[in-house]
Amino acid sequence: MPFFIRKKTTSKGKTKSKKDKKKVISKRVRTAAAEVPAAKRARPADEDDEEIDSDEFEDEPAPADEPELSETELETAQEKRLRLAKLYLEEIKRQEAGREEAEEVDRAGRSVADRLRDEVLERAGRLQRPLADSCVQPAAELVRRLRCRQLQLPVTCAVLAPDDKFLYTGSKDCSLIKWCMETYKRLQVVPGGRKGTENTHIGHTTHILCMAISTDNKYLVSGDLSHLIQLWEPASLTRLHVFRGHRGAVTGLAFQRGTHQLFSAAADRMVKVWSVHDRSYIESLFGHQDAITGLDALSRERAVSCGGRDTSCRVWKLVEESQLVFTGHRDSIDCIRLINEEHWVTGGQDGMVCLWGVSKKKPLCCVPRAHGVDPQSRLPRWVSAVSALTNSDLVASGSWDGHVRLWRCAAGFTALTALMALPAAGFVNSLTFSGSGDRLVAGCGQEHRLGRWWRLREGSNHLLVYPLTAAAQQQHTDSSDDGS
Repeated sequence: MPFFIRKKTTSKGKTKSKKDKKKVISKRVRTAAAEVPAAKRARPADEDDEEIDSDEFEDEPAPADEPELSETELETAQEKRLRLAKLYLEEIKRQEAGREEAEEVDRAGRSVADRLRDEVLERAGRLQRPLADSCVQPAAELVRRLRCRQLQLPVTCAVLAPDDKFLYTGSKDCSLIKWCMETYKRLQVVPGGRKGTENTHIGHTTHILCMAISTDNKYLVSGDLSHLIQLWEPASLTRLHVFRGHRGAVTGLAFQRGTHQLFSAAADRMVKVWSVHDRSYIESLFGHQDAITGLDALSRERAVSCGGRDTSCRVWKLVEESQLVFTGHRDSIDCIRLINEEHWVTGGQDGMVCLWGVSKKKPLCCVPRAHGVDPQSRLPRWVSAVSALTNSDLVASGSWDGHVRLWRCAAGFTALTALMALPAAGFVNSLTFSGSGDRLVAGCGQEHRLGRWWRLREGSNHLLVYPLTAAAQQQHTDSSDDGS
């Protein structure tokens, strides 16, 4: 079958010849030449030979240099990681410096706030201070023993002045004695009188059983076996007044802190409230079923008392006109002392030292046989005195086992742990801490404060001053070197 190649046709259906193609090409060349500028088409022949001055080259702009690469673009991967790490560390340092400065300012602000709060609490008598760990066992030669010719029978009570410069003591010989706590010497004595001369004798004529002093050091009161409360001016021991009203031996006295309101307790089972400033009686509080043996008060318009053989403690709320009853001892409660407004400590003839809280009717904790067992009767030794450093964790107790024992209150007042034992011969009838807690004063005697059940011949009627801190012990050493 023949193979035919068809020629291309034009738009009009006609094929282009070679001659027509040449015409189209020549036409295109002429059109391009027409577009070229005339200056380029007709350049003079001598233009290529023209001389160019060197200044003309200077006027022409220099060709643009290639852009320089930065250090960050030239650094290796290891150098980049090192640079970023340094920047990160510098940023952390700046942040930490700012944080430390802010924390320092915050700490300074907190310290100022804490100090102001502590000052307010201290003025109100509610600043809690953990001082038990600062106590140091004193050497025997550092314990001061106070005696005088006028002190012939057992010491029954002792109180320190608010500034801790003077000590006032009462005893079964009816004498009232003022001591200097710097020189440990007797300053003044109010001698006792014969029984039956109460209306004429300036002083006590029966056993002095309790004492108290106001926080402004303006009034000193003492109670005796003849139902009287005598009011004294502490500086000169001048008697100011005699309060009458109790029908039994006055066994407890306490001032409400910061006021001249006085609480008194007696064997007539009554707690009475007095206005010392007005020299007047206010009211009586009833509730105990047996002779009251102890009383204490702090800043609130409240008092706490122990009822002896009714084995109860009572918190008296004057504003609410109510009372709270607490029980837990198995025998007579002989002594009581407040630790703070919510807690107190007691000691009794069952040999127990008990820690109490106002929110629970039973003791928070008890230490049975706190002072051991009597080898003859095989019964626990009576706890004859207790004391507590106000708003702290330090408690002391005394008996007739030859030691004053210090106790630490655990956090939350859940336990009492033994801290140390201080030597003390005879019955310990009174215990008093100084305001700062650096000293403890113990009043000792051959007989119990409230009776003559035993007489310890190995004991003596005197006062013992224990330095409890390193600073107080150093002060005792210095005063001994001076010959005082």
